[in-house]
Amino acid sequence: MIKTSTNNFFKSAQKSIVINEERKELLSKISTFIANEYTEKGVVNLNFICTHNSRRSQLGQVWAFYAADFFGLNINAFSGGTEVTAFYRNTVKTLQKVGFTFQVSDFSHQNPKYLISFSGALKSILGFSKRYDHAHNKNPFIAITTCNNADANCPFIPEAIARFHLPFVDPKISDGTDKQDETYLDTNKQIAAEIYLLFNEVNKLIS
Repeated sequence: MIKTSTNNFFKSAQKSIVINEERKELLSKISTFIANEYTEKGVVNLNFICTHNSRRSQLGQVWAFYAADFFGLNINAFSGGTEVTAFYRNTVKTLQKVGFTFQVSDFSHQNPKYLISFSGALKSILGFSKRYDHAHNKNPFIAITTCNNADANCPFIPEAIARFHLPFVDPKISDGTDKQDETYLDTNKQIAAEIYLLFNEVNKLIS
């Protein structure tokens, strides 16, 4: 795959996927809640939660970080899991292919920490696998669970002011196959597109 710019990938992603009406209603519900919180408090913390915090929740955090800058919104993006593993290398790879830069800030064979940024960014975020209630994740937050396991294993998240379940297909199914890069890119595109639609709606609602 030829490396593309983050800006082009983000804008084109939402034009190239199909979202059914049920999913649109869910995204609208989430964006309305975010907009109401934003209007009241002037800032919102989003915490993307998936069991291992290695793939989908990391993609959600990184794209929400990008979207906040793109739309000029004071929204902080975090992620976490019910277990600690690592920011999986194929997740890193698919984000690098669409223009994100990863700089190792704390090397660990088990769970390295990355400073993640993009062209023109004035700040970076710290990416690593952690529990959803890790001290790095600001409270209070809106919880967005991204996998079925997280939905089942996190019935109560006391720090969350609201919780929404926004599941994505796990690209892990392609690991070690010739479809690996394509599957991760498809998941990357799907999450980027839905984050675009979510933040675009928030931006409209608060304007």
